[in-house]
Amino acid sequence: MESVSAKFDPLIRPVMPELDSVRGIAVTGVVLLHAFFTQYGSLHFSGMPQLFLRATLYGWLGVNLFFVLSGFLITGILLDSREKPQYFRRFYTRRALRILPAYYLLLILLALLHQASSAFLGLSFVYLANVTGLFGIFADYPPLWSLAVEEHFYIFWPAFVYKLTRRRLMIVTIAICLLEPVLRAISFRLGHIDGLGSYTWLVADGLATGSLLAILLRTSASRKMIAVLSGTLLVGGFTVAGVGRPFGILTRERMLGAVFQETLIDMVFAGFLLLVLLLGTSAARRYVNNSVLRFLGYISYGLYLIHQLVFWNYDKLCRNFWPSLQPTSDHFGLIVLRFVVAGGIAIGVSYLSRKYFEEKFLRLKDRFASAKHAELSLAPRVNEEETSPQEASA
Repeated sequence: MESVSAKFDPLIRPVMPELDSVRGIAVTGVVLLHAFFTQYGSLHFSGMPQLFLRATLYGWLGVNLFFVLSGFLITGILLDSREKPQYFRRFYTRRALRILPAYYLLLILLALLHQASSAFLGLSFVYLANVTGLFGIFADYPPLWSLAVEEHFYIFWPAFVYKLTRRRLMIVTIAICLLEPVLRAISFRLGHIDGLGSYTWLVADGLATGSLLAILLRTSASRKMIAVLSGTLLVGGFTVAGVGRPFGILTRERMLGAVFQETLIDMVFAGFLLLVLLLGTSAARRYVNNSVLRFLGYISYGLYLIHQLVFWNYDKLCRNFWPSLQPTSDHFGLIVLRFVVAGGIAIGVSYLSRKYFEEKFLRLKDRFASAKHAELSLAPRVNEEETSPQEASA
């Protein structure tokens, strides 16, 4: 008789295709936010258009989902490669080849199109786009802030993984998750609220949460235990959200939300990520392997980088040449038209970038990382190549 365990694949595998669907969900949320609410949230509609417009407000959660996913994947890659030769060289070379070409190409485009100040571009060049406010500089291209957070994670986290035992690493990740709410409370109390959702030292618990999952799934925890944990995180998270809503937990305007909103979101997304992995390794895998979402996940880095720029230039062209196409409160259809045209262009450009630009650098990973050990691969190989458009974010 076939054992029960034989019906399931391991949760951690060299290729985890369901995570492309997660990336697709995350980047879709961000694109919808910038296509609808960010630009037109102040307009007033009625019925379904208004409900849809309000719903896109929550697209910013895609960044938090990317953080949890990135922490999970990067920590897994580092843990699985700790004993392999040239640990640091391999990691940093592969990350650079994955992230930097498209990132710096975007900065060049922003400069050529005069879409960002030289001061902002200078800080973004060294991955400080999330702290421009500390220098009195306006964040001209908002999507870059989360990439800065990710890059800080890439710089410092490999040393922790390399030096610490798995048990001590788990303690560090738990400590980060506990310390971050304290830092947010101090920041809120002192009136420093602008960086609550962007400064690295105030949002690092999303990455730490994902890292904790990566460590946990490499222990002897059973599938049943993971399922219970997933359900507990999801049910607990939504329950806390419901109970805490009257007290401001869903907004950063009050102390409770300023301190614990990020924690609550990370909790729910951790449960969601575990659920996706459970479904993706079961007979129900088709439910988390949607072809459209996986395609969006495949191009998610480029799409995250370029979509805002495309929307802006669509708006500029309309203002200068087709002012009748500028949306108003009477024409929700024009907002949809903007989304279809500019969004379609962004998707097309992102695909071409991935296929004919980014892939060229991805193929160089092993060659430059270590010619001597080029045959060695990091697990999970495919998922490492597109950690997130966090390799980006929102």
